[in-house]
Amino acid sequence: MDLDQLRTFDRIVREQSFTRAAAHLNITQATASMRMRALESLLGVTLFRRGGRTVTLTDQGMTFLPFARRIIGTAQEGREALRRVERGRIAIAALRSLVTPLITEPLLRFQSKYPGVDVVVNEGRQSQIVAMLHERDVEMGILCWPNIDPLVVDLVPLLVMRERVPLVVAPEIAAQLPDRPSIEQVLALVPRVISLRWWQAEPETASALVRLAQTSVELPTGPARRLAIKGEGLGFFVHSAIADDLAAGRLVEIAPINFEPLHRDTAMVVRSTAALERVMLADFIAEIAAECASVGMIVENRLAPAGDAA
Repeated sequence: MDLDQLRTFDRIVREQSFTRAAAHLNITQATASMRMRALESLLGVTLFRRGGRTVTLTDQGMTFLPFARRIIGTAQEGREALRRVERGRIAIAALRSLVTPLITEPLLRFQSKYPGVDVVVNEGRQSQIVAMLHERDVEMGILCWPNIDPLVVDLVPLLVMRERVPLVVAPEIAAQLPDRPSIEQVLALVPRVISLRWWQAEPETASALVRLAQTSVELPTGPARRLAIKGEGLGFFVHSAIADDLAAGRLVEIAPINFEPLHRDTAMVVRSTAALERVMLADFIAEIAAECASVGMIVENRLAPAGDAA
């Protein structure tokens, strides 16, 4: 059984004619008939009813058709995958909260330099990114650091970024608070705490805020921002997720006197530094590293030349 036989079989089904199928495939009708006799001999069944003006499938042919098309489709997918490898392909993954602030602009710069390269950017939770790295579905990941997944210990951090995680409220709430309010004063105005689970292990400060509140709600970033902007909750947000809201005055950072400031560390990681031997990947990582420096503070940098690492 070969692909020419399967493609001929599929085309005869579509055209309901050996003659029209042969013309479409640019072969003779005799060749089409020969391929079908060989395929039927291999399968040990009759695939077509050949009487009348049109060709129809037997029950065996109808049963075999989806399998033949699946094989053809898989072969086409494999061929396209090889074409992508020939022209270049990069696959990375990042926490959902970091795709927009860290990858969008670097991707635009990278595509300008490598217009023919395919780029795949996956997003997900910490465990999903770790799994993609472990299964080698992606070459680089951006995730919380340090990684505490006991099943995956061979991740190499190329760069670690520390980002502030401010406590924010709507401006109308902030206007009613003193410069250095107590957390009790804040919760008297906004009793609902928004929990976003930014960390692998939640800091005690964030856990304490949830315990002190009358109610709490756990939401993804988008609806959580909307809730906070409407004055219906307060919460700790990673700075890059709300930088535009702070700049526009839609949210205001507050610093309760009895609550310590929080931060989150994230890292660009690979399974091995050998990944940097791919020039295209190394260039893309360098572009993202430059964006990290504008978003947070670099606390570790294995990409920097010797003597320049933070």
